[in-house]
Amino acid sequence: MKTLIALFVAAAALLSAQAAEAKGCIKGAIVGGVAGHYAGHHGMLGAAAGCLYGRHRAKEQQRDQDRQQQSQDNGRT
Repeated sequence: MKTLIALFVAAAALLSAQAAEAKGCIKGAIVGGVAGHYAGHHGMLGAAAGCLYGRHRAKEQQRDQDRQQQSQDNGRT
């Protein structure tokens, strides 16, 4: 049963990851997997949660950079 759940989580993470957001996903998955492993042998669950959080943070950072760039461009004109 655990294997089935782990495979489902891994497949969902891979299918939902986009190329632009892969960097955040990979970093988050590594950190989440290690944390999940040490918090009761839930490495796959931690990796999936870390991937989602990493993608979220990468999106926020990109959005902030876009806003900052746009405000700088508006100031030049």
